[in-house]
Order: sequence, then C-alpha cells, then structure tokens
Amino acid sequence: MTNLVCRDRTGIKDPEMKKAYPAALEALFAKNDKVLSMDADLMRAIGTVKLWRDHPDRVIECGIAEANMIGAAAGLSSEGYIPLTHTFAAFASRRVMDQIFMSCAYAKLNVKMIGSDPGVVAQMNGGTHTANEDIAMMRTLPDVTVVEVTDTVALPQILEQAVAQYGTFYIRLPRCAVPRVYAQNARLILGRANVLREGKDVAIFACGIEVSAALDAAELLASEGVEATVMDVFTIQPLDRGAILEAAERTGAVVTAENHSINGGLGSAIAECLGEGCPVPMERVGNLGEFGDVGKLTDLMKRYHLTAKDIAEKARKVLARKQTI
Repeated sequence: MTNLVCRDRTGIKDPEMKKAYPAALEALFAKNDKVLSMDADLMRAIGTVKLWRDHPDRVIECGIAEANMIGAAAGLSSEGYIPLTHTFAAFASRRVMDQIFMSCAYAKLNVKMIGSDPGVVAQMNGGTHTANEDIAMMRTLPDVTVVEVTDTVALPQILEQAVAQYGTFYIRLPRCAVPRVYAQNARLILGRANVLREGKDVAIFACGIEVSAALDAAELLASEGVEATVMDVFTIQPLDRGAILEAAERTGAVVTAENHSINGGLGSAIAECLGEGCPVPMERVGNLGEFGDVGKLTDLMKRYHLTAKDIAEKARKVLARKQTI
C-alpha cells in the first residue's frame, strides 16, 4: 500500500458523513463569506440543523422543491455567491436535470450540487430513492465536474477545492459511516486519480464505497499470488486519462468497481478511455440494470454483487482472458 492509505483500515471507525459534512461547511464559511448552504428539506438528514441555527444568513431551507432550489442557486451564483445545494442523489439528478442543464451548466454558473446516499447507500429508503443512474446523467453535460467522495478525510478537501474552482459540480457522498480508506494526512487533488496499492498483474479502478472493497479484494488476490494495482478514481469527470492508461498498459488487465449502474458510470468512462487509448481485457463491477431495494448496506452489497469477493472474482476472470491474448 502507498502512504495515502490508512494503516489500520479495519481498526478505524470513520465518523458518519452527516457529521463531517456540516463541519466541512462551517470551515468553508469561515474562509469565504460568499459560500452558502442550501437544502431541500433534508437538513436533519445531512446534519446541518445546528449550522442553520448558528448561521441563519448562510443556510437556506428550500423545502421539498428541488427544481426551485437549483434555480435559486443559479440566481445566487449569478450574483457572486457560491451555493452548495443538497438533497438525496435521486432528487439531485433525475428530478432536476433540466434545471441543472439550463440554469447551471449551460449558463456556466458556479453551483456545487451534493447528491447524498447514491446506489445501495440509500439502504432503507428503497428503490424510489436509489440513484444508480446519476453519474451517467451528469457525465452527458459539458463542463460539469463529477466527483464521488471516498471517506471523511476526502470530503473536506474535495469541498474546499470545488469551492475554489469555478464551475458546476456534482458531488456524490453517503450519509452513513463508511470504511476509512485514507490516512489522516493524505492529500487529494481534484482531477487526479490516487494509486492506493501498486501491482503488476491487474488494475482495479474504483470510486466511492467500492474503493475500500477494492482494497479488500486486492488482499484476497495477494493471497493467491496476484498483485493488483488499486486506484481511487474519485474524479469521474474529467477523467485522469493519463493515470488510467498507464496502469492499463502496465498490467494488461482492468476491473472497474462502482456503486452505480455499469451503464454510463465509471466503468463506461474507463471503457471509453481504454477503447481509444489502450484496449485491454476489462470486467466491470456495478449494478447490472436493476432497480434498487430496501435493505441494510451489507446485504444490498451482496445482492447487487458489489463486495470484495465479487471484485476479486472479476479480477480472476479478466486475468484468465489476459492469458489468452
């Protein structure tokens, strides 16, 4: 493992993202008086109620009116503010797509959209609240930066850099506690994928909760004599093409892992990159075209084949294909 990775990942309990998110916002408030927080009736869900009470002029409750929230955020951006909007990923994407297209992306405004609880992280909220298509939707929009937060070490750095960089952002994050990946002193740079483990046999590209699963899969493979590179591709658009092509060329086999549909997400982005720059055998881990369901995170990861064992099995499959070339 590189020095980016937490030394004892299993021994570190990461705090819930809904505790880390308001703390990150408060730090941004202190640095920049133009930063605002906007929410669509989910301040309790994301943990910003105290922030609202402490900064009533900086936190705006928009109610269950997501399209209006995005339109208002665009208006505030046009007046020089930097709004960070929040709602569940399902509503931050498919419910407000036209407002994002017209009012934010097309108008080239400075809006940072937070979509929480994507994919199986929706857990007990069920299929209606499960977004397996949000990355795919956002990737079709020109000049929209698409990012997935890995853990609470990554979160404040991603938000700070997003605020510092002008433009429309879509940022995916869970609300619950997730496995710690990064060491406390690790540094992330938007647009640059992080190599978390180095290996010569296969490259595993992952994002979000699948990064920890990919590291666990690499441990399983190591016990079989297989050396895997593991890379956190937390910036999905624009893609770090150089790092991806280098790892693919060096290993000759690729697996992608994402908490999203295999159609249009990270796996598709990397397949497009490899198809143009370095065609190698590739397998994808992700939702295989099913709607979401109610359940606990561990159970849903098993049902939708998102576990470390599933990633390791895809690696074995792609290595077998590699041997036939």
